[in-house]
Amino acid sequence: MSADAPAVEARGVRKAYGDDGVLDGVDLTVRENEVLLLMGPNGTGKTVLLSCLAGSVEPSAGDVRVFGDPVAEDGGRSLSLLLQGGASVDTLSGRETAEFYASLHPEFTDRWRGLVDDLGLADDLDKRTKYYSEGMKRKLELALALSVDVPLYLLDEPTAGVDLSMVQSFHRAIRDRVADGGTVVVTSHRPVDAQLADRVAFVTGGGVSAVDAPDALLDGVPTVVRVVAGGTADGAIESLVVDGRLFYHGDERRGFLADDATVAAVRDAAPASATVETVEPSYTDAFNYYVHARSGHE
Repeated sequence: MSADAPAVEARGVRKAYGDDGVLDGVDLTVRENEVLLLMGPNGTGKTVLLSCLAGSVEPSAGDVRVFGDPVAEDGGRSLSLLLQGGASVDTLSGRETAEFYASLHPEFTDRWRGLVDDLGLADDLDKRTKYYSEGMKRKLELALALSVDVPLYLLDEPTAGVDLSMVQSFHRAIRDRVADGGTVVVTSHRPVDAQLADRVAFVTGGGVSAVDAPDALLDGVPTVVRVVAGGTADGAIESLVVDGRLFYHGDERRGFLADDATVAAVRDAAPASATVETVEPSYTDAFNYYVHARSGHE
């Protein structure tokens, strides 16, 4: 382990399955003592990339180092890997699952007991996990992953299936590990998880782009135009937004104003009954811009 090395460094990482390329020359640096969020839609290679960083999947090309050493030489001693659904054993109870995982990793601790209590799972530990909801499984998995006393945690979609009311508790548990000196890489397709991150790296179907702090990424989003109701004149509006893309939520449509367009032009193109206004970008807007609109525009 090199004292001055990044926690994780990936250079030129490619991964293909037969003729299908999943990762295409990924370069990524994870700093020590940060939360780096890999954000992108399902199917864009986030889990494959995380597995390459952990050394559990061998890249077709490229190099991955953990604290300065090739990940293959580390042998998993420096990290705890959580793959979605990978820690639940249907025939075991939650408590038995914890005991099983305690036998697998020499650095496993009793930290899980406090974590399941904090996450509201303590009363369900004697139930078999086949009867757990998806949210309950995520609680158990996160508690087990964070109970390993290592400097690096790689967490795949830890908040998937978790109610929004519980997301902050998950974030708090992860930030506690960072406060104790840990480094965390998290994958997610949920914009709410941007609140957890020190930096966000957007995964866009084969590569990684736009790595920066969440606030800096919001600053990089073009003017967001919001169109509410008012019939269908989307074709005319699409010609005025980046990549001709409008994103829908109920009767609301949002797009990113193109360089040569104006808000007045959008108002003229929209039906007379529509409300057209500019709004501050949200993390959902950032997700749509960096993953969909900008990647299609470049």
